[in-house]
Amino acid sequence: MNKKKILVILTGGTISMKNDAVNHKAVVDQDTTDLTTALQDALGAIEIDFIEQPLKPSPYITPNDMFNFAKLIEFQQSKHYDGYVLTHGTDTIEETAYFLDLYLAIHEPVVLTGSMRNRSELGYDGILNLASAILVAASEQSKDRGVLVVLNDEINSASEVTKTHTVALDTFKSMEFGPLGIVDQQDVLYYRESTKSKQDFSFSKLNDSVEIVKISAGTTSNIINFLVSEGVSGIIVEALGRGNVPPTVVPGIKNAIKNNIPVILTSRCFKGRVLDTYGYEGGGYHLKQLGVILGGNLSSQKARIKLMMLLSSKKDKKDYVYYF
Repeated sequence: MNKKKILVILTGGTISMKNDAVNHKAVVDQDTTDLTTALQDALGAIEIDFIEQPLKPSPYITPNDMFNFAKLIEFQQSKHYDGYVLTHGTDTIEETAYFLDLYLAIHEPVVLTGSMRNRSELGYDGILNLASAILVAASEQSKDRGVLVVLNDEINSASEVTKTHTVALDTFKSMEFGPLGIVDQQDVLYYRESTKSKQDFSFSKLNDSVEIVKISAGTTSNIINFLVSEGVSGIIVEALGRGNVPPTVVPGIKNAIKNNIPVILTSRCFKGRVLDTYGYEGGGYHLKQLGVILGGNLSSQKARIKLMMLLSSKKDKKDYVYYF
């Protein structure tokens, strides 16, 4: 039986960090030899190739970096890998995973992983997470499930997963339905199907001019009006509860829509979808009547990724509602 062939793309994050000698704080370490050697020894039944991108902390990752990761995977398909793994910082891993999930149209598994502890800390989880991610990428059961995120031996869908805790090893959760499956020793076990978004986004240049406005009690229209004046291409409004805003935000939303700027409504709640339930000024129904698009159960950061891709693919703005 031929060995499975997996490509690991190293992009940085805590998994590639050590404490520096001066401040004893985590920084990117460009030497990844110990990481790659440990995996080759532990997973001898799988052929593993490594490509190293410029190693960055996750807050440094941009949407254009995500686009470049997608193009790199497309380019590497000619080498007939059985699956792909990206190491990535955990702060923005769910956004990169969702970008790849929307953009890539391939059968082979694409798996993102990282770590919550760096290589100088006791209980460094990077080796285990990377080994599990490679096992998932090499599994026949992982094909056609969309992009996956694997940490702490749990397999989550890119469209569902979010980071829920600042330091806990089990920080990544699929809030509504739980993980798709687990890694148990070297067995990859799935419990349910994933929710791969079947979209058609084709573009050569990414429009990343989309911002998020978080709503709280008494929020005004000031931030939205500023974004309109700056010529932003799209706005995500992270609203209250079911998808509602104070009436003081409504003039800003009207201003954005008048200027042909798409406004997508999400909720600051971890669970549940936005819906046009409330008819008062600033309620979901009122906002929908104004032309605001309801973002379903997408988080604000994922709605932002999707809106960027819609803007980039030059689709008719009147059709955006069908993509959310």
